[in-house]
Amino acid sequence: MMVLPFVPLTMTFKDVQYFVDTPLEMRGNGFSEKKLQLLSDITGAFKPGVLTALMGVSGAGKTTLMDVLSGRKTGGIIEGDIQIGGYPKVQQTFARISGYCEQNDIHSPQITVEESIIYSAWLRLPPEIDEQTKSRFVEEVIETIELQDIKFSLVGIPGRSGLSTEQRKRLTIAVELVSNPSIIFMDEPTSGLDARAAAIVMRAVKNVVSTGRTTVCTIHQPSIDVFEAFDELILMKRGGMIIYSGVLGHHSRKLIEYFEGISGVPKIKDNYNPATWMLEVTSASMESKLELDFAQLYKESTMYQETIRSVQQLNKPPPGSRDLQFSTPFPQNRWQQYIACLWKQHLSYWRSPEYNLTRYIFMIVSSLLFGIVFWQKGREINNEQDLINILGLMYIAVIFLGINNCSTVIPYVATERTVLYREKFAAMYSPWAYSFAQVTMEIPYVLLQAFHICSHHISNNRVLLVSLQSLLVLLRNLLHISLLCFSRNAVGFNDSKRRSSFHIVYNNLHYIKSILRLSSARKENPQVVDLVLLPLPNIMVLVWFSHITIWRH
Repeated sequence: MMVLPFVPLTMTFKDVQYFVDTPLEMRGNGFSEKKLQLLSDITGAFKPGVLTALMGVSGAGKTTLMDVLSGRKTGGIIEGDIQIGGYPKVQQTFARISGYCEQNDIHSPQITVEESIIYSAWLRLPPEIDEQTKSRFVEEVIETIELQDIKFSLVGIPGRSGLSTEQRKRLTIAVELVSNPSIIFMDEPTSGLDARAAAIVMRAVKNVVSTGRTTVCTIHQPSIDVFEAFDELILMKRGGMIIYSGVLGHHSRKLIEYFEGISGVPKIKDNYNPATWMLEVTSASMESKLELDFAQLYKESTMYQETIRSVQQLNKPPPGSRDLQFSTPFPQNRWQQYIACLWKQHLSYWRSPEYNLTRYIFMIVSSLLFGIVFWQKGREINNEQDLINILGLMYIAVIFLGINNCSTVIPYVATERTVLYREKFAAMYSPWAYSFAQVTMEIPYVLLQAFHICSHHISNNRVLLVSLQSLLVLLRNLLHISLLCFSRNAVGFNDSKRRSSFHIVYNNLHYIKSILRLSSARKENPQVVDLVLLPLPNIMVLVWFSHITIWRH
């Protein structure tokens, strides 16, 4: 019995089918159907305290089935009936009472094991639970998944630093378990592990099942010990069809008896892995050789009839039960979401010297370089060229700083983006809370770089409004953004009067103002006027430029 109680729930699914648009490659090879069916008439049930395995050859649809049932599939067409505890499944509610352990074990690298679990508990447990109970539950989860020895270790980057693959998988289970779910899905928890590591992970999985939760795992070619840790099996073949659904039995006896009872299927050898034998005798080549259709044989079997009766029985809500409902889409309010995200971002930033020190070192080195090259040039402004040189220094110093910040943040954002996707699917927080926390965390670091332009004159509101509107019109997709970012790096600083009707010059070192100066219209097309390099001064975003074309009416 764990510190926090939960409601044991069954999950039933009947005649589930899943269609996607047919890929263009298949259409070119003569496949005429517009829709491709990945799952066909899937019926079954997952029960509390029972560890169920989803198995099949590669491409059979086991992960697809789990993603459809868990609500991870956002595209395609899903048909059929899915019920939770005897009530129709509502995805918004289901995300709150379920956990999903991804195969890739995605976590923030600069956070410790304990901090990762605390962060998940903070955002996913109901706000009515007091802090002391939450702390006790976190410690209980750490003990259940056997993470005591590594709870102060940084997660790190896979293959480079931090936790091993087996430790990451156990952390993934703990992060989901600490949300106190009724149903947990695990996508190949033992993939990529040796026998010893797989046994450790499966021991953690069995500890989760022992709490009475409904647990479902996809598995691929397990060892005998791993395979026999499961209670029930749903076996699928290519085409997304079930060929076995039922209890495994002691030493997989029920499974072996079922397939050996089919005429022509070879008997299992002594001490042979039942999982390997099962996949071999149900392969497409064996089906063709024996002229059998295992999916059709399953639908004609008593096992299928028992599954139908079980689903019908479990679809009846228990007496006194009621459908789970939540008044809000997230467990925590937006302020708590923001504070939790800010807490994690603070730890990540503080422990990321390769990100923050890089941009500061670049700032110092570039400042020294510019200072040496332009030493005392500001006191020797004798002609127009000297002024242009100083303006060029201002321009290139600011834009180099912005370009460096844009490039150094990419690896950090790329790593955290995958974590964001996982946490978003888990209904941990609103994207706005994460975004505001990210921006807030950038402020002190960018402010240290940009303090010298804090007095930038920003009273040209009309100019800024035109610049913003023009920029928004241009940026329709990512390709346009990339092209614009590339073209703005140097275009327009010393623009020719012959090419523009308006251009901007900076007045002096103290007041950086945009001055529009009218010149002769272009001879080629007098209707077109170029407005180049409108600056968008902002402390957070050092410099934004747009190179736009406007029509004069």
